[in-house]
Amino acid sequence: MTWEFATAGRIVFGAGVRHQLSDLAADLGTRRLLVVGAHVARNAAVRSAFEAARIIVHGEPTLAAVREGVATYRRDACDMVVAIGGGSALDTGKAIAALAPNSGDPLDYLEVIGRGRQLETTPAPCIAMPTTAGSGSEVTRNAVLGSPEHGVKASLRHARMLPRIALIDPELTLTLPIDVTVTTGLDALTQLIEPYVSRRASPLTDALCLDGIGRIARSLPVAASAEGASSLDARTDMSVASLFGGLALANAGLGVVHGFAAPIGAMFPAPHAAVCAALLPHAVAANLRALRARAPDDPAIARYAQVAAVLTNDGSATAEDGADALLQLCRRLGVPRLATFGVRGEHLDEICRRAQQASSMKANPVVLSQDELKKLAMTAI
Repeated sequence: MTWEFATAGRIVFGAGVRHQLSDLAADLGTRRLLVVGAHVARNAAVRSAFEAARIIVHGEPTLAAVREGVATYRRDACDMVVAIGGGSALDTGKAIAALAPNSGDPLDYLEVIGRGRQLETTPAPCIAMPTTAGSGSEVTRNAVLGSPEHGVKASLRHARMLPRIALIDPELTLTLPIDVTVTTGLDALTQLIEPYVSRRASPLTDALCLDGIGRIARSLPVAASAEGASSLDARTDMSVASLFGGLALANAGLGVVHGFAAPIGAMFPAPHAAVCAALLPHAVAANLRALRARAPDDPAIARYAQVAAVLTNDGSATAEDGADALLQLCRRLGVPRLATFGVRGEHLDEICRRAQQASSMKANPVVLSQDELKKLAMTAI
């Protein structure tokens, strides 16, 4: 058994820890580039926290936003990045911090559509503070960036891209709308299930995944209800689970859901979390069908059964019971189908072709054929 575990230089978690931001930032730099999501930019407390240049991220992160941020960072002689928001803002901030000290264009370093060069210079210090409970980007070593001219999303990835500080305050998620709570929460659940059944799982990621799955099973329905949306206990569970998902995916990889999420997110105006939520139960069912047919003794089946036991709180649950529990959860929470974002049957050949090439597919517990991928996606439309 050989494995490693890497994460942010420091993790600070708890209700109210956002008030430590200024002091923590003072230890890393004095001229800060503030990268925020659009809704965070309207927050007076954030605006007053820093007298700094700002990049506001609207929608999914793009190469254009990163280029703008790098130019601003250099023009204003910044020496650190503070990223506050959902996964889009955090990924943009991490990418700017990585590229600002390095020469060339983002495409020189991007996977798939770029040249895939390694960073030559250590990234600038970065503090990542999430305001959603889903992406786990505050503890991952990559940034997923969209390139509209290429029609794809691809990762900027390097071991040194881990933020210096991950600052996680569950109180920041108390005002999340219900629909965002649902989709980001299911994205977090995906990022716990896929690493648990991954070919690169380790005892440490296993422990994080099972704990996180249990937290989401008990707290997502609460946080996603009108009565429970303001429950700090439920929101704290979701923030812990999201953090654990980020730690797990950064060290054990992902799977077919995220293999699909990249091309669908690039081809359609579909938020990443919503795509993952729509696909999750169908992906688990498809993986199980393929495993039962081609590798009935594969340990991934037992791992899916363990996921089912945690999700249902029933030790006798089968792996397929878990897939059904996920489907029922998504229906109960009103998860939109892929058709909501314009995905149709005629798009599936191209989506599946691109999905097969995605780096996330490498850790999936079974290799799915083009036909299996197409059937999986069709059930989510």
